[in-house]
Amino acid sequence: MQPYLLPIGLLTASNLFMTTAWYWHLKYKSTPIFTVILISWGLALFEYCLAVPANRWGSSVYSAAQLKTIQEVVTLVVFTGFSAFYLGQAPTWNTAIGFVLIAAGAYFVFRG
Repeated sequence: MQPYLLPIGLLTASNLFMTTAWYWHLKYKSTPIFTVILISWGLALFEYCLAVPANRWGSSVYSAAQLKTIQEVVTLVVFTGFSAFYLGQAPTWNTAIGFVLIAAGAYFVFRG
């Protein structure tokens, strides 16, 4: 089971770094943009160090389309949590419906 779960775990961890890199600064609008860019690029470095191996190792058990789909679904889950807990912006019903429709699309990518 590890070959199937390791890429998902690595993609989840990489998404935590990337979501943070993209959105942490929204609470610190007085921070100079150049500083924000440098900090965000530093965080993105860790994201790449996790995402690249996740995709390399994951390609032995998943297709490229499946890996991309996993990454997108993980991104939505991580972003929803980050948005709610860090930014204080809980998802709305429209957001939930949109994410359900994306999940339906993911179902078709994985459907045999």
